Order: sequence, then structure tokens, then C-alpha cells
Amino acid sequence: MADKATIAIGVVGCGAVAQVAHLPALASIEGADVCAVCDEDAGRAATVAGRFGVPTSYASLDELLGHDGLQAVIVCTPNYLHADNSESALRAGLHVLCERPLGINAEQTERLLATAKETDRHLMVAHNHRYRPDAWALRQAIERGELGEIFHVHASWQRRRTRRPRRRDWRRNMERAGGGVLMDLGVTNLDLGLWLLSYPVPERVTAHVVDRDGDGLEDTAVVALRLEGESTLGVDVSWDLIAHQDRHTVFALGANGSGSLSPFVISKEEEEGVVVEVTPRLAQGTENVYTASYRRELQHFLAVVRGNSQPRLPEEQATLMRVVDASYRSAEEGREVVL
Repeated sequence: MADKATIAIGVVGCGAVAQVAHLPALASIEGADVCAVCDEDAGRAATVAGRFGVPTSYASLDELLGHDGLQAVIVCTPNYLHADNSESALRAGLHVLCERPLGINAEQTERLLATAKETDRHLMVAHNHRYRPDAWALRQAIERGELGEIFHVHASWQRRRTRRPRRRDWRRNMERAGGGVLMDLGVTNLDLGLWLLSYPVPERVTAHVVDRDGDGLEDTAVVALRLEGESTLGVDVSWDLIAHQDRHTVFALGANGSGSLSPFVISKEEEEGVVVEVTPRLAQGTENVYTASYRRELQHFLAVVRGNSQPRLPEEQATLMRVVDASYRSAEEGREVVL
């Protein structure tokens, strides 16, 4: 298949992430042809299709999967539908990019991974932070050993209280979301921290969650992971920050240096304890790192569909969801859980 061959794409779910991230990015990418969208709300599907110049809208996934010439889909539905929607698309012979998480628990995720193997279709998970230019640069520094052995990573995402999901949002519904802020922001940060370390084996987890408004969903969560080789990962997330801006930071502490995201800084210790900043200069662009991450992610997915890139099946996502499952169990039982 040609390097820039046009790929016919369907978008499943017309909510915020489709409208704010995927559809705008796809409109700017050569060879991306969004030929149809679908949503259980037929009016919203039609409105979104008109807004983004998509020729066809459907009210059901089955209709979209029968669209003539479709090659790939992007699943942007609520969490509880991710595994089922993606499995249906794979069995229809389509390649799938699924918003995070692949499933709301390890069982769903493992089933979906097995379906991808069985159907021999590509399955990718949309952890867009992996595609941030600064995150790539930090991971490369870690892989090259520039910071020495990494003994701790800390990832924190605090969302302003004014931006927490509204009560009518599916993210505030346990059955549809699978959890509260840990499933929303925590999954992203756990994956990012583990990915920076090339996904070492998690051994033990301790977690604490807080439901301050009593709606049955945690609005703050803290997770501490012990990893193989005695390294650790700490994650804290909240929907309850009182501030003018959200705060999202990552720190990696190594024997010979450290690295951080937001701000992106890499420092190393040289002879006689002198600390020097060695942050690489990233290519200048008009996009912020988040917008760039979605565009790069989608470009990679198109390359995969064209056969120009051969990614491995994201089997580490089963590990991720085992950590999430164990975190909720640890919080409920008030004890450390051995994985």
C-alpha cells in the first residue's frame, strides 16, 4: 500500500474527545478520509457530521460497520462500550484505534486482545500522551541510560473543580465509566509512568481513594506501585483542584539525573556533584504538546493501517488494567495487594 494511500475511517461515538481531538486532527492529516460517524444520539451524529464535513452519519454501530469501503474505526464511546465496540469492528475485518482504556477491567481487556489475535487485525489504544514530543524525548533519555537507573517515577494530574465531569456526563456514572477519577485520569498516568520505564512488571500496589461528594465515584485517588527491580511508581489524580489552571506533571528520578514533563527539563549530575541541565531542544511548531500528541497518534495509526508500521499488540494494557483492578481492591480492603 502506498505511503500516503487514503484510508476510509469511521468514528464511533460523537462526544467530546471525538469533536475536540480526533475529528479536528484527522481533518488536517493527508490521506485520512472520515467517511462516516455514528452515535446512539442520531441528532448529535448528524450535527457532528455536518460540522466536520463527514458525508454520512448513523445511529448504530452495526450500520457504520456495514459502510461500503470502510477500513478502520476510531472508538470514542463511553468506557463500558470500548471492548464490545472494538471487538465488533475487529470481527467486521476493520482495524481499530480505541480510546483508553481498552476495557473497564482486566477481563474485558484480555478478551479484546484475544479477539485481535484471532482476527489478525490491528488494535491500538489511544494513550495520546505517549506521542507527546517531550514524553518521547524523556523516554529516549531513560532508554539510553542518560539518567542512570530509574528508581522512582511520579505522575500527577489535578483537574480544576470547575472542569470536573458534570453529573449528567457518563464519566459520573459507575456502570458507564467503570470508576471515577482513577479510571478517568489515573489510567492515563499509570500508563504513562509504566511506558516511560518500558513497562516493568508491577509487583505490589497500595491505593487510597476519596469520594468527597458522596456520589459513589472517587474524585481523588493515590496509587503507589512497587515494580520489579525495586523501582516505584506513584500516581495521584483529582477532579477537585481549586486553581486557575489544571496541573499535570511527571518526574523521573534516576541514579545520575532526573527528568520532568510540564515543564520539560532533564538534568544530570557530573563530576564532583555538579548538576547541569541537558534538556534537548524540541522542534518548534504551532501546536501545543497535547494537540501534537493526537495528530502524531493518528498519523501512526494510519501508517499501521497502510502496512507501513508494524506495532506489537498492546498486551501491556492487560497489565495496566490488572493494576487498576488491584488499586480499587486495595482501596476497598485497606491493604496492600500483591499482583
